[in-house]
Amino acid sequence: MKLDIILAADALRPPLTGIGRYTFEVARRLTRHEEVARLRYFSMGQWLDDPLAALEKPPSENGSPAAPGPSPRERATLRTRLATSRMAVRVYCALTPMYFGWRLRGNRQSIYHAPNYIVPPFEGRAVSTVHDLSHILYPQFHPRARVDYLNLTLGPSLARTSHVITVSEAVRQEMIERRLMPPDRITAILEAADAAFRPHTPQMLDPAMQALGLRAGKYCLFVGTVEPRKNVERLIQAYELLPQDMRRECPLVIAGGKGWNSEAVHARMAKAQAEGWLRYVSFVDQRWLPALYAGARLMAYPSLYEGFGLPIVEAMASGTPVLTSNTSCMPEVAGGAAKLVNPLDVEDMAQALQECLGNEAWQADARAKGLARAASLSWDRCVEETVAVYRQLA
Repeated sequence: MKLDIILAADALRPPLTGIGRYTFEVARRLTRHEEVARLRYFSMGQWLDDPLAALEKPPSENGSPAAPGPSPRERATLRTRLATSRMAVRVYCALTPMYFGWRLRGNRQSIYHAPNYIVPPFEGRAVSTVHDLSHILYPQFHPRARVDYLNLTLGPSLARTSHVITVSEAVRQEMIERRLMPPDRITAILEAADAAFRPHTPQMLDPAMQALGLRAGKYCLFVGTVEPRKNVERLIQAYELLPQDMRRECPLVIAGGKGWNSEAVHARMAKAQAEGWLRYVSFVDQRWLPALYAGARLMAYPSLYEGFGLPIVEAMASGTPVLTSNTSCMPEVAGGAAKLVNPLDVEDMAQALQECLGNEAWQADARAKGLARAASLSWDRCVEETVAVYRQLA
């Protein structure tokens, strides 16, 4: 039986990070999947022709970055404006479901897939991808308007959802523990790294290293939006405890846009940068991001909570050893290939950073294990398992 799929395309806009990357990788494989007879895109009450076209253009044509952080060209969207106004959230949640449902009418035989949590009123079968439950577990990590939005919409969305996909088993268990959905209606399907993330030769690294002013193998990298959940402040505190010679020889590079409630962290970063042992890069061109990963001596990702933690796998696929947290999904995603630390213990983190940066034997072992772990995860596998969920509903 051929499948008729409607894919919510709200997140298909530059820069492609997190949920946008997930939606993009799923969409472009569904377009050529032999079991999908028709794939249509729906976003904010509108039917879209081909939202992938602009995103697949070379960087010189669309200027979109792949690294976290807003592009200078990125326009404010309805969703970003909602994040700042609790009143706007309430109005949006009251008015849009009826309109979206009206626009989706007449598609009872289709399967609607919401890659970004929320399923609108829909008369056919629906799939929702839930990436994490941070708004429930750690509401302090988000603006109040975003917490309000998910609190108001997730419950009704799940009531309309036939099956939930989570991006890790950890999130699946969180949903089961909170009785948000019966276990047999939740499937964990892990994400993967793009093929662009791979080991680089010195010749491949050189253009990016020159463009970014870095030395290959001589920096420790963090990639992600600078916000409380990412734990960047403790990472900086831990790095400051390293021997001065190690910090100067191998500075900490933080690549990511300015997120919510991050003013104090940016002030600390500015101080460390002035002292010569930290580099902050708010925007990385798409051309240089894979080399930025591959050129790092270590990827440090001590986040407090993740649904998946894509930078962990992107670093491993690049042949870069990884240090990450021993909490939420991160041990599951790392699969035994990373150094795990208590993200709340600055001294524990500092000791682990020193060992990871200075131990050549550990580096070689972590590199080999990381490449094997990343190779076991692929977007093709992710989409095959997603199509299996569609098939079950059809």
